[in-house]
Amino acid sequence: MYPALSVLQALRDAEPSQPVSPDQDLTVLWVGGEKGMEAGLVQREGIPFQAIPAAGVHGVGLRALPGNLLRLARGFFASLGILRRFKPDVLFFTGGYVAAPLMLASRMPAMGFTRPRSLVYVPDIQPGLALKFISRFADQIAVTVAESRRYFHRHSDVVVTGYPLRQDLLRLRQGREARLQARRDLGLLPDLPVFLVLGGSKGAVSINRALFAALPELLPFMQVVHITGQLDWSQIEKFQQSLPGALSPELSARYHPFPYLHEEMGSALASADLALARAGASTLGELPLFGLPAILVPYPYAWKYQKVNADYLVSRGAALLIQNQDLSDQLIPTVKSLIADPSRLEAMRAAMKQLARPQAARQMADLIHQLVNRTRPTGAQQGT
Repeated sequence: MYPALSVLQALRDAEPSQPVSPDQDLTVLWVGGEKGMEAGLVQREGIPFQAIPAAGVHGVGLRALPGNLLRLARGFFASLGILRRFKPDVLFFTGGYVAAPLMLASRMPAMGFTRPRSLVYVPDIQPGLALKFISRFADQIAVTVAESRRYFHRHSDVVVTGYPLRQDLLRLRQGREARLQARRDLGLLPDLPVFLVLGGSKGAVSINRALFAALPELLPFMQVVHITGQLDWSQIEKFQQSLPGALSPELSARYHPFPYLHEEMGSALASADLALARAGASTLGELPLFGLPAILVPYPYAWKYQKVNADYLVSRGAALLIQNQDLSDQLIPTVKSLIADPSRLEAMRAAMKQLARPQAARQMADLIHQLVNRTRPTGAQQGT
């Protein structure tokens, strides 16, 4: 969701390097799944939203398969209706089950609309099943890193763009002064190392539990910013209330938990010396932008996507990997050894920084405009 919002922001904020005619207005419709959290977030940005039925079929049990196939069929016919009404010039896909019925419906121009061009963005290094399926129909594919090309060797138009990031992250200054300002913004001490722990938007139980056990040994040497995820927040609150009984007030005050950060996320990333996180696609964009060394713990139930992402960063000297089942045993010695070795951290920081592609959203916006120019004559309405 966030990559698509970032690209849309880039489309709105600045003229593309190859603009369409000035009399063409940007008209957007966001198509998403039913009963998801994206509807509220998208509508909060002032973007029209349309939900369609969709469901997965890969790895689904025999009981659920017929119902899921029926939802996909309903999604296909709902997509036909959307395409007839909205008549987009370009479809921009970033993944999810919704992509399949909409892409298939777009291949039916006899149903009352001109076939739109399509751009498929693959956030993870290894594409998910839905993205791999729809990519065979795409006019153009954008990938985060060059290593993704091997999954699309039969497609003639694959562009390496990087991971698109929000403008508020891109606008943050870099360097020591920016880091000190970010620490002030979060109420952190200026001269004590900052360990940023990312539990994800929903939460990462194993990461949160391992951190709880490690805090008494870590807080004497550092301060911890912990983004816990919404689902675990009630447990975090109880744990935080118990900390003063186990640690001195000075040490317990070094623990800074948050259920979720949006506007302040840039400050959290800019303030940190080291991060602990899963290895979702966002780590390929956010960590390099801030040159933030990381300990990555791939989610073990996310097929191989997170492991592939983590291996990419580890192989370039920008991160270390700990398997989920080993986290409790390895977290403390790994963090202590890194914090005690500033030269190693600095080498990891430099390696991570080399992987940054801050113009990813702008480049994807340009790709969309190029597809528009291929689709409609000058003076026609532009939709995405």
